[in-house]
Amino acid sequence: MAVLFSVWGYAVTVVELCAVITSVLAIGLGIRGTRWTWPPYFLASLLYGWLFVGFNLFASAAMQLIFMAAAIWGWFSWGHDGVRSPGRLNPALRVGGAVAVLALWALLAPLLQKIGGAATWGDAFMLVGSLAGQLLMVRQKVETWPTWIAVNTVGAVLYATQGLYFTSLFYAVLILMAITGWRAWSSRTSDRVLDPPVPAHG
Repeated sequence: MAVLFSVWGYAVTVVELCAVITSVLAIGLGIRGTRWTWPPYFLASLLYGWLFVGFNLFASAAMQLIFMAAAIWGWFSWGHDGVRSPGRLNPALRVGGAVAVLALWALLAPLLQKIGGAATWGDAFMLVGSLAGQLLMVRQKVETWPTWIAVNTVGAVLYATQGLYFTSLFYAVLILMAITGWRAWSSRTSDRVLDPPVPAHG
């Protein structure tokens, strides 16, 4: 990968810099709740997938495929109005979701070890946690943001240990952006905890 510049001996590639810039743009738009978050989200995922393959972070690379699919889904499901009144999960779904994430994490990490993945426990959590965060974001649930706080915290540590210092710093910034998103969406949330029923016709 072409190196754009170096900072304190760390080479920042064109791919990594472009991925960070487009990700910040996407998340900033996501905090505002506009559907225009999804095109830069798709591009950032494509760039990060390329980057992570080069570092043998296979789950993090696979995670980008989830992000790309979610970007397409989110573009159509959010519609022209974007997120106007986010909903919340009920307590049972919160607990069930947390248990599912932990179970999938425990199953995935050993599989990554078998195929020679790097930092498999952290990498596995990034994949499973990001899947949960994406589903919640597309479904316009406030719980997406605390999920991203957890994922970004793990990501900041994981990528620092793998020598991706620029991306690690970016994930540290994402923690602050997720906190901002949590506050912004909470201030606009409705009282509903489940999707409204579809009215019957005829």
